Amino acid sequence: MSHTAHIRSHRKPRRSASTIAMRAGVAGGVLSTLAVAGASGSANAAEPVTQTLELPTLTADLAAQIAQSADATQQAAANYELQAERDAAAAQAAKEAKADLAEAKKKAAEEKRKAEEAARKAAAERASRDAERAALSASVEISSESGSGSGSGSGSASASVGASAGVSTSTASGSAAAVVAFVRAQVGDAYVSGGTGPNSWDCSGLVQAAFRQVNIDLPRVSQAQSTAGTQVSLSNLQPGDILYWGGAGSAYHVGVYVGDGMFVGAQNPSTGVALKSLSYDPPSGAVRVL
Repeated sequence: MSHTAHIRSHRKPRRSASTIAMRAGVAGGVLSTLAVAGASGSANAAEPVTQTLELPTLTADLAAQIAQSADATQQAAANYELQAERDAAAAQAAKEAKADLAEAKKKAAEEKRKAEEAARKAAAERASRDAERAALSASVEISSESGSGSGSGSGSASASVGASAGVSTSTASGSAAAVVAFVRAQVGDAYVSGGTGPNSWDCSGLVQAAFRQVNIDLPRVSQAQSTAGTQVSLSNLQPGDILYWGGAGSAYHVGVYVGDGMFVGAQNPSTGVALKSLSYDPPSGAVRVL
């Protein structure tokens, strides 16, 4: 004890029990609170913190839209593939058709050439036979006219009258002979629509070329040639007369009368230029330009 403890003024005042108890309670409460906080902090420190991310839920509508989009993509791909196959097939078909057409044209041209060649040979053979018969007939007729001319004057007069029908001059006779010689020389040539020679003709092209030999320019087509001269009777024909089939001014075919009931014309692709009898295809009329 201090030496001043006995002095009353130097003694510390005693705390009351209630004060001490209250302070102890407060301290205890604080300590309890600290203990709880520490325990909670320890517990929180011991447990790891996990953060949960919520993902969107795949709803039925969204799934249906995805499926529909996939189907549309697949359908588009199928359509593209089908179109590509169709385009390839069309291109192949066009290529094959082009090749077939070229082959068909080639075969047709070859067949046409063979047919024309056969027709030309046949026409030449027939023309040769017809020419021989015509020459023989002409020889017989000349002999007969010579005999009758020397026997009587009336026969000579009759022959003169026949020769003078139309234009009766030696020039005309020479021109007619030139026309006849020209068309006879073309017998056996091919018939080609629009042909004007020198080795293929159509009917009016042949007639026009024949009269050009004697410096006479005829129209190009049959219709005009059928009215180019003086109309003559079929019973009074002379060599060099133009024969026509159809109406005058609307004829569809022409030829040249060469005498002895025969004519030469560019008939058709089968016969070509041929020497024919009037009875083979009787004409509708005739014109004389010489």
